[in-house]
Amino acid sequence: MTGTAAGFVERIQALREQSDKVPMRDVFALAKEHVDLPVAEIDKLLDSDIHLVRVGAVSIMGKRAVRKRTTDADRAALFDLYLRRTDRINTWDLVDVSAHQVIGGWLLDKPRDVLYRLARSDDWWERRIAMMATLTFVRAKDLDDTFAVAELLVDDEHEFVRTVVGGMLREAGRHDRPRLLDFLDRHAATAPRVVVRFAIEHLDPEQRADYLGRRGKNDVTRGTAREA
Repeated sequence: MTGTAAGFVERIQALREQSDKVPMRDVFALAKEHVDLPVAEIDKLLDSDIHLVRVGAVSIMGKRAVRKRTTDADRAALFDLYLRRTDRINTWDLVDVSAHQVIGGWLLDKPRDVLYRLARSDDWWERRIAMMATLTFVRAKDLDDTFAVAELLVDDEHEFVRTVVGGMLREAGRHDRPRLLDFLDRHAATAPRVVVRFAIEHLDPEQRADYLGRRGKNDVTRGTAREA
């Protein structure tokens, strides 16, 4: 039954019976076995209330999206399914397993307006998808959208958006350090601390201390202004 959603769920249930904590590597291995699962069956997996089943669903999507022999029509179908079912891809790990492969991979040579729609979503996981999808662009040394989406989300209220903004800035900074420093020069004093902390991980110790210290200096300045 490896060609059906029901067969995949049975295999996940068997893993759960074997261990209280199923290793993610086992779920990913199972997804690899089911990489040719029809899109309609993947859609059924996304309906599951079992988190591991949905992890498997997005892992299947990601693995198939990057496979060389996958057709453009199939990649487009995966992309469309992903966007249609973001209501079920609504945890940080589900996003991180798949957004860069399914969304970013499809958009690599196409217009990227959808990322900016997602970045303005009321749902934090859609905002995380927008940012995480740009990892594929970063790996291709195409950084414009990473910095542009980060500009929109740098002050986001949700922790799981803040962490991915900082992480993608860090990765973009590996390829263009001056551009990262410019971003930090403009935002370090006001951005959430976790954004700055993630973004500066690969900087020199002195630079890290400087950027982390700017937030504190800004807080002091604002406090003085209020007292005046």
